[in-house]
Amino acid sequence: MGTAVFFGDELARYGFGGSHPLGRDRIYAFWSRLQSENVANVMVEQPEITNEEMVLSFHDRDYVELVKMASKQCRSIPLDRGDTPSFRGIFEATLYVVGSTLAALDMVMKGVDRAGRKIENAFVPIAGLHHARRNSAGGFCVFNDVGVAIIQARKKYNIKRIAYVDIDAHHGDGVFYEFVSDPLLFFADIHEDGRYLYPGTGSADETGVGDAKGTKMNIPLMPEAGDKEFFDAFARVEEFIDFAKPELIFLNCGADSLAGDPITDLRYSAQAHGHAARTLRRLADKHCKGRMIAVGGGGYNRTNIGNAWTEVVKELADLG
Repeated sequence: MGTAVFFGDELARYGFGGSHPLGRDRIYAFWSRLQSENVANVMVEQPEITNEEMVLSFHDRDYVELVKMASKQCRSIPLDRGDTPSFRGIFEATLYVVGSTLAALDMVMKGVDRAGRKIENAFVPIAGLHHARRNSAGGFCVFNDVGVAIIQARKKYNIKRIAYVDIDAHHGDGVFYEFVSDPLLFFADIHEDGRYLYPGTGSADETGVGDAKGTKMNIPLMPEAGDKEFFDAFARVEEFIDFAKPELIFLNCGADSLAGDPITDLRYSAQAHGHAARTLRRLADKHCKGRMIAVGGGGYNRTNIGNAWTEVVKELADLG
């Protein structure tokens, strides 16, 4: 059994030019660090493109048409209030992000990769675009790959109970609000308090709506919270997910929650990400035949990206 790790230039196409913090070099910072560790049981997978129909299972057609139009322009067109610009080819670049997360879903559900090698879990570094809403971009995110994957897991594989855990510094509002009334999507998010950081959401009293009340957990932390605060919070997440008994687990492991990120104020070490991956992998083994997909999320300090995501892969690939 192994861990599918997606790597290729196609994923690097999802990035913004100039001084934008989400540049195209992020995947290479991770890959260089991972290669230096020589992690066993890693199956390298090529990125995969998806089609418009898959994106439309989550996103509104008018918004998808806007992205397609912006993608053909030689000038940048804001896709939200200004922090998510377009670039020529952004539509196809984002289709590779969504397609790679969907390919990870297929591999994890089938238990094998394209080459027939046995796969238990997967990691997609340039993915986890958790601010994208059905009808708009947000926070550098154009199409919500995990949102699409949740819908396709249910449609294609009849998976009902799904857990989504997010340790990116920013609240995963694009996943939270689109599934806020879904009683079988168990959502747990540890993030910097929205009073101090984009998108300004994710207060502790947001626990779901209607029949879904109690199936959502938001844990905002104060700026400069470190490993101790994270470990205390994650103990609550572990209990919550264990009680949920999911059939599939997603982890958004944004590296912008590590100390030294240029746009956030949390102070974790990479051990936080290793702990989260290790704990959720144990719960995946217990409840859902090991089926777990981790996505990279944010992170704008290249050293932190390499360290945090490598810790995640090491824990996913540890077959001991």
